[in-house]
Amino acid sequence: MTFPEGFLWGGAVAANQLEGAWDVDGKGPSVSDMCTNGTHTSPKRITTTIEPDTLYPSHEAIDFYHHYEEDIALFAEMGFKAFRTSINWTRIFPTGEEAEPNEKGLEFYDRVFDCCKKYGIEPLVTISHYEMPYALVEKYNGWAGRECIELFEKYCKVIFERYKDKVKYWLTFNEINCGLMNIGAITAISTVQGYSGSVLDCEVSDQVRFQALHHQFVASARVIRYAHQNYPEFLMGNMIAFITTYPYTCNPDDMIEAQKKMQMNNWFCSDVHVRGEYPYYAQRYWDEHGVKIQMEPGDLEDLAEGTIDFYTFSYYMSNCTSTDPKLQGTSGNLVDGVKNPYLPASDWGWQIDPKGLRWTLNEIYSRYQIPMMVVENGLGAKDVVEADGSIHDSYRIDYLRQHIHEMGEAIKDGVDLIGYMPWGCIDLVSASTGEMAKRYGFIYVNKFDDGTGDLSRQKKDSFEWYKKVIATNGEDLD
Repeated sequence: MTFPEGFLWGGAVAANQLEGAWDVDGKGPSVSDMCTNGTHTSPKRITTTIEPDTLYPSHEAIDFYHHYEEDIALFAEMGFKAFRTSINWTRIFPTGEEAEPNEKGLEFYDRVFDCCKKYGIEPLVTISHYEMPYALVEKYNGWAGRECIELFEKYCKVIFERYKDKVKYWLTFNEINCGLMNIGAITAISTVQGYSGSVLDCEVSDQVRFQALHHQFVASARVIRYAHQNYPEFLMGNMIAFITTYPYTCNPDDMIEAQKKMQMNNWFCSDVHVRGEYPYYAQRYWDEHGVKIQMEPGDLEDLAEGTIDFYTFSYYMSNCTSTDPKLQGTSGNLVDGVKNPYLPASDWGWQIDPKGLRWTLNEIYSRYQIPMMVVENGLGAKDVVEADGSIHDSYRIDYLRQHIHEMGEAIKDGVDLIGYMPWGCIDLVSASTGEMAKRYGFIYVNKFDDGTGDLSRQKKDSFEWYKKVIATNGEDLD
C-alpha cells in the first residue's frame, strides 16, 4: 500500500470564498468583502466602500453559512478524513480591535467543527486566509502596521481556547509568500489603504511588502510558541503557494534565474517558518532592492522560538523561466512564466504538470525533513450540466488521478506525506478572479457569475471517483 495508514484524505476551502453571510450575526467587512467580481480577462476590483448595484461575490458566495450541515454530510459521504477550512477573522472580531469577541461568530464555528467531528472528520484550520478586517486596512495599512501583531495574537488566543477540544491542526497564514507577488498586496498582506481599482494594478514597494511580511512572521512565530506552551496537543503548520520553477534551458543564465526565483518565491518564507531565521540569500536581495526591515528587540528570538511542526503547500502547476525575452509566455497561478513545450494547459492557461508535484515534494522534504501535506491542488474548469442533470468531469478526474499517482511515487521515494486536500472540494468563488465559472469541486453548486442561482448542490462524476480513491486509501485510481 503506497499511502500510509491514517493518511488524511479530504478537501480544502476558504471561509471568504464559500461562507457568504458577510454581514450576518455581527460579522464585519473583510478585505475580501470589498472585492468585486471579475473574469479571466477582466480583473476584479477592490473598492474603499461598497458600491450600489455592484456584485461582491463573497457577500453570498455559496452560502455555506446556512448550508454547512448539508455540505459536510456530502464530504462525509465521500469519506473525508480531514477538512481544511478557515476562520473568518471578522466573525470573531469585526474590526479586529474589539475588547471582546463576537459570541455569534464563535458559535458558528462551534457548529461547523462539531458537525465535522460527528462524521469523524478532522478540521485543519487556517487562521488567516485572505480575511483581514478591512478596518485594519483603513487604520494601519494592513500588515504594514506593527499594531496588527498584537491584534492577531489576541484573535488566536481566543480561538485556541474556544476550540482546543475540537481542532488539532492549525495553519497560521494562507500562502504567506503571496505577499511578495502581485495580487498578494491585497489578499495576503492587505497593504491597500485608500486604494480603489484593479487588484492587478496596486503598486506596493518592496520595502512595504517585506516589512509587512516581517510583521506576519513575528505574529506567526509568537502564536506558534504560545500554542506549543499552552496547548501541547496542537500541531502548528505554515502554508506556502509553491510556484515550481524550471530553467527553460541548461544555459547557466537560465539556471541562475530559476534558482533565484525558487529562493524568493518559495523558500524565503518557509525557511523562516521551519528554520526560525532569515535565510542567507535574503540580504543581497534586500540590498539590491533598497529594503531595510525595521525590527524591534526580541523579534529574531521570536522567530527562532516559533517554528512549525509540519509543512503545507498548494500546488497547481509549474513554470519555466528564461533570460530570453523573445520566448512565449503563459499565464499561471500568481505569477506568469515561459510556456513549457512538454505540458498541456487548463482552460485558464495553467500548465498541467503532475510529475512536477513529485519533484516538488522531494525538493521540499530534502530541505526540511518534517511531515508534509498538500492542502491545495486541483483543476479549475468550466463544467457542463447535462439535460439529465449529470456532470461528466473526466478532465478533473484525469488531473487528480495523475497528481495522486505522483504523490504515491514521492511517498515511495521516502517523502513523509501525511495528507492531501484538493482545492475547492465544493464549487466556490475564485480568489483570483471572483468567478463561479472556474469550478474545482466534486460538488456542483447552482450559482453563476451574475450572482443568480438557487444554491442547490449536485454530485459530479468526480464525487464517486474520489469516494473510491479514499475508500481504497489511494490504491484504486481508475
